[in-house]
Amino acid sequence: MKYLLTALLLFGFSCSLLNAQEIKAPRFGKGILNIVGKDSTWSMKFATRMQLLGTATWNEANGEINNSETNFLIRRARLKFDGFILSKKLTYKIEIGLSNRDISGGSIYTNNTPRYIYDALIKWNFYKNFSLWAGQTKLPGNVERVISSGNLQFVDRSLLNAQFNIDRDIGAQLRHFWYATPNFLIRESFAFSQGEGRNVTVGNKGGYQYTSRLELLPFGAFKGNNEYQGSALKREEKPKLMVAATYDFNDDAIKTRSNMGTFMQNDVGEYQTDISTLFVDVVFKYNGFSFMGEYADRNADDPIAKNSDGSLTGDIVAVGNGLNLQTGYLFKNNWEVSTRYTNIDLNRSLTLKSTENQYTLGISKYIVGHKLKVQTDFSYLSIVEDSNQLLARLQIEVHF
Repeated sequence: MKYLLTALLLFGFSCSLLNAQEIKAPRFGKGILNIVGKDSTWSMKFATRMQLLGTATWNEANGEINNSETNFLIRRARLKFDGFILSKKLTYKIEIGLSNRDISGGSIYTNNTPRYIYDALIKWNFYKNFSLWAGQTKLPGNVERVISSGNLQFVDRSLLNAQFNIDRDIGAQLRHFWYATPNFLIRESFAFSQGEGRNVTVGNKGGYQYTSRLELLPFGAFKGNNEYQGSALKREEKPKLMVAATYDFNDDAIKTRSNMGTFMQNDVGEYQTDISTLFVDVVFKYNGFSFMGEYADRNADDPIAKNSDGSLTGDIVAVGNGLNLQTGYLFKNNWEVSTRYTNIDLNRSLTLKSTENQYTLGISKYIVGHKLKVQTDFSYLSIVEDSNQLLARLQIEVHF
């Protein structure tokens, strides 16, 4: 009986292999499987991606290197699912993170569990140019944050994004676009969300978060939404420009960076204060040349967290502003040289943080666009009245 079961298992496994050989997978970078129901009432595309990262840092003070560190890690490892339900006007997306960096940040607010889910979203194009989104996904914030981490021009996003971005949240978004002239495209987005970030399970603790974004594209749409991809891989034959602004208001926020950062707790529960964030960004691309500029500014009604008796808890909202400018040129052999300047200027009297200036040089080789690429960058971080830092990074991106 044991041998019979073994034979049956081997036979079944062999059949599955033969059947698998008959399945024609999509071209590299277009997903692993793309399934459509027999009655065409649903579809699902499955894809996966990973980033392998190596870093080396050297801290410098008084002209001397006094500390160095190297690190190798799986920066990102993701599973992605998307498709349509009943109609191509009703689509969905699910993205799951598996690396330690992807799932870290669990707390009592996330039921002390890893934060696996990045996106769980339904999109409904319910009327002409109007779409309603519901679920967890990126808010319509600064352009660098909305760009996928797999489509970046550098190894990772800038210090501005690390300090000011509003990332993902759970809620609803209304999106619309229209043409003021045959070429002048205008897009508007409005989001209503919980305000505490992704994977929060305890319900709304403060107020709600409201985000509005306006995008102006006077020379028309970029090829394939290339404004939301690093580099100029689409090689626009005509100049393309996007000028945009986002205003985000988090009512009674309980985290140090709006819906990001650490939770501010005091003797009665959570410390709450209104936090507003403004982003202004510009994207320009033409024939292999690309430029992106971003400005961010954050304010809070009362940025210093307090207990009920007025004593300080030690938490402070990261109020201040930042500037990020980056440009690159993509050669015809798909090698790219790029540069970036980032300035972070938090309110020193409140945050006790010094002004930071970072200068970055990047070199990228796009083998199959953003789906298979090797990137390296070198950064010098200058911190006013503090130690400076040198950073070197090398990363491989594979996206099936």
